[in-house]
Amino acid sequence: MKLYTYFRSSAAYRVRIALNLKGVSYESVPINLLKGEQREPRYGAVNPQHRVPSLDIGSAILIQSPAILEYLDETYPEPPLLPVGAVNRAKVRAIASLIACDIHPLNNSGTLAYLKNRLGHDQAAADAWYAHWVREGFAAIEAMLGAGPYAFGTRITLADIYLVPQVFNARRFNIPLDAYPKIVAVDAACAELKAFRGAAPDRQPDAA
Repeated sequence: MKLYTYFRSSAAYRVRIALNLKGVSYESVPINLLKGEQREPRYGAVNPQHRVPSLDIGSAILIQSPAILEYLDETYPEPPLLPVGAVNRAKVRAIASLIACDIHPLNNSGTLAYLKNRLGHDQAAADAWYAHWVREGFAAIEAMLGAGPYAFGTRITLADIYLVPQVFNARRFNIPLDAYPKIVAVDAACAELKAFRGAAPDRQPDAA
């Protein structure tokens, strides 16, 4: 497998965690988003959306991290990324969706660039925008988390896979996390696992 990735992309970070948890070997193909490599025609042939991640499985190229994560869980069922029981699975999916649909799209690099380059907002305004949506989302997640040490008990789920990269982003933008002790505790517990440590941005070959 080839994973087209960028070390600070939270969507690619999610997929790296899942690949590590499943024990799936892959080749990392860095795409430098700051240099605009995602907009080059050669990458457009890989991913028509010009975003990361993309996962080349040989017979196809998969895009969009939620779809890739579902594929990995269906193809490599151990360890499962969803718990037993429809209600429990719905709770896990709710946190994953809150991050993927409500926080991340409003905070990704394309959105922030549009705020600054097209709408004329300065960096301070863009940072305030970013922080607002993280705080809104994290307040809800803090109330939704289950018993520890992970997001929903003693097994890793999709909720952890989505949450850890979002915590990394929050810290990168200097957003205080004192109001979210459960989130901080989950992140710390995940950091003890080899799969999460190996997927961390500073461990990637393209880390700057």
